[in-house]
Amino acid sequence: MQIRRIASNWNDYELIDASGGERLERWGKAVLIRPDPQIIWQNPEPSPLWNSADARYLRSLAGGGEWQFYKKLPESWEINYKNLRFKVKPTGFKHTGLFPEQAVNWDLCADLIKGAKRPIKVLNLFSYTGGATLACAEAGADVCHLDAVKNMVEWASENAALSGLSNKKIRWITDDAMKFIAREKRRGSRYDAIILDPPSYGRGTNGEMWRLEDSIHDLMLDCAEILSDEPLFVLLNSYTTGLSPSVMAYLLKMTIGRKFKAEISAEEICLPVTVTGLAIPCGNTAIARFQ
Repeated sequence: MQIRRIASNWNDYELIDASGGERLERWGKAVLIRPDPQIIWQNPEPSPLWNSADARYLRSLAGGGEWQFYKKLPESWEINYKNLRFKVKPTGFKHTGLFPEQAVNWDLCADLIKGAKRPIKVLNLFSYTGGATLACAEAGADVCHLDAVKNMVEWASENAALSGLSNKKIRWITDDAMKFIAREKRRGSRYDAIILDPPSYGRGTNGEMWRLEDSIHDLMLDCAEILSDEPLFVLLNSYTTGLSPSVMAYLLKMTIGRKFKAEISAEEICLPVTVTGLAIPCGNTAIARFQ
């Protein structure tokens, strides 16, 4: 079992420095400062770019926060990862519309799909702005892209157009993940690969409350029921504090592994820091590969 994978193939994104609870990041030509509670150290030799950042996200003591802009930035701009192109922008929740560490999973999914040398049907749940969807579609898969937030599905569709993938077989769905899977079970729909990137907390299309620890076990059991007879992989991400890679691997073993023989592994996914050479953990991934 690997301990970590590091997203090091970016040109348009860079984690320049990490210190004092914050990240100093380059998104294309824009340099942003964003909070990261895991960065509990101070870098004694910080990058001088801290003093010339374009914007900083400041958390509020009452919750949430806001961006403080030091220079005028466009409302949104575009960055590339290999052949994929994404719109990014500072949002009200500190995010930019992309999790760059997930590039290691985009590459992994694409490699598995290409290596299968057969038609692959992918279900991407909690799919946000579509990084994994685009990687799978570019690799030749038919993809069902699902998110509970309509604006995110629209953003993902825009990214597909930017990446020249509008002609690929991508089905865009706005729905609650658990309700959608229940309907797919009744319809007899089957998928060769399932990707899940669930939030720690969230709400469905009708305000249904989602808490990962309470719901993920049943969701994974349901996912096992909609896998094809010759599945390729199931990939599960988590940003939830306290869910270690081992716990996620055990979850796959006790759900997906009850129905299919699979090779299961789990690891941290990380971003390299240019100034210090550290690798900042950004969540965990567990994957079941089927024999």
